[in-house]
Amino acid sequence: MSAALIAQLVVIGFTFFMLLNSAAVLVLMERKVAAFIQQRLGPYRVGPWGAMQPLADIIKLMMKEELRPKSADTFLFYLAPILCATAAFAAFAVVPFGADTTFFGLLDEPVKLMATDVNVGLLVIFAITSMGVYGIVLAGWASNSKYSLLGGLRSSAQMISYELSYGLSLAAVIMLAGTLSLREVVDAQAGYWHLFGVLPIPKWYIFLQPLGFFIFMTAGVAETNRAPFDFPEAEQELVAGYHTEYSSMTFALFFMAEYINMVTVSAVSVNLFLGGWHGPFLPEYLGWMWFLLKVFALVFFYIWMRWTLPRYRYDHLMEFGWKWLLPAATLNLLVTAGVVIWMGW
Repeated sequence: MSAALIAQLVVIGFTFFMLLNSAAVLVLMERKVAAFIQQRLGPYRVGPWGAMQPLADIIKLMMKEELRPKSADTFLFYLAPILCATAAFAAFAVVPFGADTTFFGLLDEPVKLMATDVNVGLLVIFAITSMGVYGIVLAGWASNSKYSLLGGLRSSAQMISYELSYGLSLAAVIMLAGTLSLREVVDAQAGYWHLFGVLPIPKWYIFLQPLGFFIFMTAGVAETNRAPFDFPEAEQELVAGYHTEYSSMTFALFFMAEYINMVTVSAVSVNLFLGGWHGPFLPEYLGWMWFLLKVFALVFFYIWMRWTLPRYRYDHLMEFGWKWLLPAATLNLLVTAGVVIWMGW
């Protein structure tokens, strides 16, 4: 087995390990941020500053009894959380998180810091993330519960409403970069513009696509069923929505998939609009630090929104998606196309 192949397997294993642990870390982060916003302490008993609370939660979930309604469809009931978790992990496979590296000279040829490089990576992400909603709909239907079914139906309607805006904002970036490869999109954002010939500004697409970034992030929040668009599980209305009847590790799979999807949407947003691993003050081989910092900032934004903004009313959610977000995304795409043709990019 060649050194390059071993290095690539290490990168794949590291990516899986970090995603697996990101859910636990983000649960702790969410509880601490929520406590700070609400002027509470949050978890503080298990480990220093409550740092071991995620481990305690995992042990608790593993020890809980696995329950299933008698009238549920057994096969689909257990397939649903597996499908959600699998789609969450698979979507990150084509997301680059750093420049090519030789691991400080240990390799003769550099390897890519991503699980696999696909020249149509954006289409792959778009396709896989769209599959996640099937797990939610199956969970709602297979549970044979009215609360779960309503949650699943809401999720499918929400996905249809916001997927169009999501794709149109993505298409505007593809026009600017001229490629469907995430790595090439990031490389297109390397370097600086010089405003008035003096002031350096990073060539990040957020400066060319501020509206596209807003649409992409808004649709991403809706796609991941996070507040203020968390209608599929709206606790005050549907108990827990699509996962009302789940417990123990099947519930944990849904929980894990939600947080991994948050990381994936944030990572894709960083690569599309915020220059990926490119940034000042650090050499390119340490660019993964910039990538992690940007992802952390967007994930914090996710959490801050949950504990700051009230949930939309369901008809307002549909109205916002179809009457405001979709026309704005269409207009943004048309203007981008005109500018690209006019400038000859």
